[in-house]
Amino acid sequence: MQQQETQQTIQSSLLPESSSFSESLKDLVVNVNSLAHQCEGDSQKLLALLRILETLHREIRSDMFEPSLPNTRNSLYEILREIEETGGWPYIERMKLQTLIQCLSEETPPNTELQETR
Repeated sequence: MQQQETQQTIQSSLLPESSSFSESLKDLVVNVNSLAHQCEGDSQKLLALLRILETLHREIRSDMFEPSLPNTRNSLYEILREIEETGGWPYIERMKLQTLIQCLSEETPPNTELQETR
């Protein structure tokens, strides 16, 4: 079911219609989704996958996207308008530490006082 949701997201207006670029992106999403499902239940592997995706996002943004931005006001306005109309700025959200602690505390029994043995 989750793969269907991912495919629906892929088919949204975020991708150019019928191009090899679009097909490559679809293949990439299917591969990443498949890898994530293979790692399901293994938090270490899923964390590694998330870190890789975050690193790729950062590298693409800083090394390729930012230098490709237009240098005229009108052209820059056009790309900003496109970003806003097609879903906003891509953002990889990090889990908040407080949320992580809450998840951990829900899974473990409450702390009991340690008994000292002397």
